Amino acid sequence: MEAKAQARYVRVTPQKARRVVDLIRGRRASEALAVLSFAPQSASEPVLKVVQSAIANARVKADRASEAFDERSLVISAAYVDEGVSLKRFRPRAQGRAGRIIKRTSHITVVVAPEAEKAGAGAGHSEQSQTRRAR
Repeated sequence: MEAKAQARYVRVTPQKARRVVDLIRGRRASEALAVLSFAPQSASEPVLKVVQSAIANARVKADRASEAFDERSLVISAAYVDEGVSLKRFRPRAQGRAGRIIKRTSHITVVVAPEAEKAGAGAGHSEQSQTRRAR
């Protein structure tokens, strides 16, 4: 049973957040937590919180379905960063002009699933991409 967590409007640029998300994609959830807690990038903190939230969501889903829950079997099956709204600010420049400053935001999404489900989900995805190539 997969679980998803999302952080929206995080004040970190999507490009910087994607660098951090690429570190954990496909790893075990416990290993991803260790990597994120020691990663020097500033974007690792919000990504760490999203991963922790996804694990907690998986625990709640398992409790509601009365299934056994093992955190060690969870894998980051999908993790991606989408661009959020950009805050527009102005900064004074020379000769009375104004320069535009764009403060970007991100929507960070992490999906965790038990390891057995990850293999099943990946097989369907590759089949879909093969049919696209055949066209």
